[in-house]
Amino acid sequence: MRLWSLHPRYLDRQGLTACWREALLAQAVLAGATRGYTRHPQLERFRSCAEPLTAVGGYLDGVATEASARGYRFDRSRIREAGGAGDRIPVTDGQLRLEWLHLMAKLEVRTPDLARHWAHEPEPEPHPSFMTVPGPVADWERSAPDLSR
Repeated sequence: MRLWSLHPRYLDRQGLTACWREALLAQAVLAGATRGYTRHPQLERFRSCAEPLTAVGGYLDGVATEASARGYRFDRSRIREAGGAGDRIPVTDGQLRLEWLHLMAKLEVRTPDLARHWAHEPEPEPHPSFMTVPGPVADWERSAPDLSR
């Protein structure tokens, strides 16, 4: 499961649809509607919110908004609790850098034109549900490669 902290505009078609599906799975886990993935580390940031289902609903809404902008129709009725413009979840700049490198590597293989398009992005923006704060890669991240390169 990869719930990107990056703004969904950076994702290719495959990444955007996978993000939608995985966020729906995260929503099901947080709602207690499935027994799988209950200990997935990426869910920690949603669980830390006062209202986890609303937080993941806001995340899903951000993905659906990007999909709509591209002419895709993601079924918003699947969002259990629509997230408002409430508190945004902190994400460290170190985590964003790690995810950016991870995404760029995927795009170079899957969608090279898009990788070239974003190659000179000075600093990627977070998903609208997140706000960037200084700090290292998140503790919940499974692999934290050396980003000093």
